[in-house]
Amino acid sequence: MTHVSGLHSDTSAVIRTRGALSNRAGRYERHTYEADPGSGEVAQATEVREETVTRVISTNRSPDLGFDRSVNPYRGCEHGCVYCYARPTHAWLGLSPGLDFETRLIARPNAADALRQELGAKGYAPKMLAIGTNTDPYQPIERDRKIMRGLLEVLRDHAHPVAITTKGTMVERDVDILSEMGPELARVGLSVTTLDDRLARKLEPRVPVPSRRLRTIERLASAGVVVRVMVSPVIPGLTDHEVEAILSAARDAGAEAASMIPLRLPLEVAPLFEEWLRAHAPDRARKVLNRVREFHGGKLYDAGFGTRMRGTGVQADLLQRRFDRACKSLGLAKRLPSLRTDLFRVPGTQMSLF
Repeated sequence: MTHVSGLHSDTSAVIRTRGALSNRAGRYERHTYEADPGSGEVAQATEVREETVTRVISTNRSPDLGFDRSVNPYRGCEHGCVYCYARPTHAWLGLSPGLDFETRLIARPNAADALRQELGAKGYAPKMLAIGTNTDPYQPIERDRKIMRGLLEVLRDHAHPVAITTKGTMVERDVDILSEMGPELARVGLSVTTLDDRLARKLEPRVPVPSRRLRTIERLASAGVVVRVMVSPVIPGLTDHEVEAILSAARDAGAEAASMIPLRLPLEVAPLFEEWLRAHAPDRARKVLNRVREFHGGKLYDAGFGTRMRGTGVQADLLQRRFDRACKSLGLAKRLPSLRTDLFRVPGTQMSLF
């Protein structure tokens, strides 16, 4: 396995357990709080608060997304991926998109009950429900909370289609539900950013290493679960050389489809990622940041619809062609058949008992 040259490992034990290196204030805060690494504050244990919800389904009208509704059982994510585009959502809570996003989590213990109520609401029309679009449903706290499993039980009981996005190998725990729902009602997108376990530990400190994720693809596929490998994000100048190798390894493990998204650095994510680069890969930092700008018209990020998920320019086009060619060569689909909605059983009806 190839290791990235120049990847430093001389950071403290405190930093090794988290992705962000600071607790930069969110964009709505007047004051900045910076923990002193020497004081031990950065090593704070994960804090989980609970939130009771009356509605759990969120909707969107983004033309860039293949779904219009989603559920997130948690806010914040202990996986700690430093590049995570969802980090800025913590600013809405008055918390930092930095270390707070990884350590100050919110769980929604009644999410399954709320979902059942929404599915049974008058006039509800079933469409594919995406889970894991903002924070990972299989992050470490799911092991004890089991909120995601409760959501899947509701979806299974009422034959509602679901697409899951995760980096977590804990999805294997729910293979019984997923295999029972079958390829017409459920599929899993599993993200593999790099095949270098050492680099992954720096980028995604609390995510199972890539070699372990590949075994998860194999186990899901062998149980009849349709798996898409998500090569996301592709980091120009750091992981982009691995695209073909990741696709090949995932195909060999049993993935049927693939997708790819270049690195996105919205709002507070840009300075957090730049800070990470200068600490862990200082000899590559300038190259990576310049390459990222090439994908976004000279900026670290362009939020424009239609291009934000693909990038623009020569480098973005070359990357897309490489991906397309590799998928074709390996027999990986870029699109999968739509999940079925005609099997849906409204909660509370007699048919839902069977």
